[in-house]
Amino acid sequence: MTMGMMLAILGGVFAAVFGCVGSAIGVGRVGKAAAGVVTEDPSKFGKVLILQILPGTQGLYGFLIAFLLMVQVGLMGDAPLQLTTAQGLMYFAACLPMAAGGLVSALHQANAAVAGVSIVAKRPEESGKAIIFAAMVETYAVLSLLISILAIFNITGKIAG
Repeated sequence: MTMGMMLAILGGVFAAVFGCVGSAIGVGRVGKAAAGVVTEDPSKFGKVLILQILPGTQGLYGFLIAFLLMVQVGLMGDAPLQLTTAQGLMYFAACLPMAAGGLVSALHQANAAVAGVSIVAKRPEESGKAIIFAAMVETYAVLSLLISILAIFNITGKIAG
């Protein structure tokens, strides 16, 4: 295995690990707050569950980037590419937006969702607004996902051409 391939794989690992770590912390934080609300009023379970799920998407996005990277460099097929160190660094860098964006957005989305759980606790009819507040943070996770996808596909085009 070349140094380039190792760097590319490390980038995919970073995207998956940091996205999953952020999501795990975020879902855990919101789950704690949600459990308190459900203890007092079990009928609010569905509303707080939606808020708890939201910070979990960054882990999925990180997994998607790692998977796309493995496909692009041939690890999911018969013939892995022979990447130079420079190409490996490009793949590594292409994964960083999702790694950093996933971690940071999951943590901040969790903060917004915890606040949303407080809204649901006092005014359950306003749960839609609570979801919107948390979902706004998702925008930056999606942007991180998109830039990593675009970068990964652009590198592949440069190697093939």
